[in-house]
Amino acid sequence: MSYRALARTVSPGFFALGFLGRLPYAMAPLATLVLLVDATGSYTFAGLASAAQSIAIAVAGPAVGALADRFGHRLVGVVTAVGNAFALVGLVVAAGMDRPAMLLAATLAGLLQPQVGPLVRVQWRRLLGSDPLMQAALSYEAAADEIAFVAGPAAVGLLAPLGPAVPAVVMAAMLVVASLPFALFFATREPNRQAPTGPRPALPRWPMIALFLAMAAMGAILGAIQTGVTAYATSAAGLLYAELGIGSALAGVACGWLPATFGWWRRYVVFAATLLAGMTTLAAGVPVPIAIAVAGVTVAPYMISLYALTDHIAPPSRAAVAMTILCAGGPLGSAVGRAVAGRLADTYGSVGAFAVAPAAAGLALALAVVVVVRRARQEKAQNRLR
Repeated sequence: MSYRALARTVSPGFFALGFLGRLPYAMAPLATLVLLVDATGSYTFAGLASAAQSIAIAVAGPAVGALADRFGHRLVGVVTAVGNAFALVGLVVAAGMDRPAMLLAATLAGLLQPQVGPLVRVQWRRLLGSDPLMQAALSYEAAADEIAFVAGPAAVGLLAPLGPAVPAVVMAAMLVVASLPFALFFATREPNRQAPTGPRPALPRWPMIALFLAMAAMGAILGAIQTGVTAYATSAAGLLYAELGIGSALAGVACGWLPATFGWWRRYVVFAATLLAGMTTLAAGVPVPIAIAVAGVTVAPYMISLYALTDHIAPPSRAAVAMTILCAGGPLGSAVGRAVAGRLADTYGSVGAFAVAPAAAGLALALAVVVVVRRARQEKAQNRLR
């Protein structure tokens, strides 16, 4: 069993701290919203500050990855974990100040967000190399992400009744007890270089742009679903979104058993097609709980293929920046998806919001076909020259 073999490659602390360390990222949007709504009484301002924080995370992510490639994951992980903990404490303090201070503090917290998920994937590659277990590692990471994005908002919901600042304070504590120890004990100390001297290899521009856009499409889908379930049943929105995350996590785990002969480029197109099929149920009149269950199992396989292809095309010395560029597409796409779906929800209700999901999935499939066809033509041309 591949997961049993994977568990033997690292200590249990690697799994525990790697999972707990990404929870603050999952908690951040809702925790910021809760804190600033209580401080200002304005959902509009709190939503603006939360969006600014998400954009800051997306913008800073590739910079964090580039610094990790250059100076080592341990140093960058320690600095961002400690810096983000202080930034969250600053956000709590700023909640008692004026709105510009709140907006600045929320943005700073986003800029200093540790990129735990992407960098853990890079650590797996460094540990496993070309070992077939890498497929199981990527599948596990997708499941861990989905569980984190279910548990994170749920934790905020449980902590918020204790006080609006409590979720942010708990996030700061988790950074110190999970993200910081992971960086100290499990992240590599030295930067990853292909050679001691010479220019750093460039990332393949077109494939990285395409994969970034593919992740942005996934973000738009998730943003639309978040808006749609809220418009459908505000009180049950968390449960419905948890259903999506659980289904995706189970599908992600199942991907670990797919045969190696089912290559990543083929998976990319196939899973983009299944993503469209799954999202179409949201706009096809299927009862929402059933449609969410069907849609959920199509999410993780598509995302795993994006992570795997990024890992495949990136030079080892640029792996961290490649992963963080890919992940930056998620929050940006989610912001767009929520904005478009929210506007449609105001006019058409949840039906309008859910319609954004298959539209974005259709764009994702079209992009996948273009990428794979272009790659096939390039390989054919290269073979002719040999």
